[in-house]
Amino acid sequence: MDIKERTSDTISHRTTSGEQQSAGASRIVLLAIGDALVFIIFAVIGMRSHKVGLTVPSVLQTAAPFAIGWFIVSPFVGAFRRKITSQPGKMSLRTVLSWLIAWPVGLLLRGIFNHEIPPVSFAIVTLIT
Repeated sequence: MDIKERTSDTISHRTTSGEQQSAGASRIVLLAIGDALVFIIFAVIGMRSHKVGLTVPSVLQTAAPFAIGWFIVSPFVGAFRRKITSQPGKMSLRTVLSWLIAWPVGLLLRGIFNHEIPPVSFAIVTLIT
């Protein structure tokens, strides 16, 4: 193999590697956007069921503690790893594990943000929902 062929192979490998990294980053961004939307939908449903006025700031304030807790915990638990997210069964289990760890973090943050201890009923509904 001459230098020209080796250079071509190296450039081809780098391009493929770069494309894979870009695709991986896009996949993670889409997953994160989906997760954020879930927390916003959760907040809207909860606020509507309690007949609380819906404004963008109030929805974001309600969703934020749980989204922050999720985004702190889930990457460390592996919720965004390609080999996990490409297999629905494994992804479901990893999501449950991530939520079980992120849930008390979200409750703690909500308590800090609102200067109150969330009621047990709220904690249970949040865990299940």
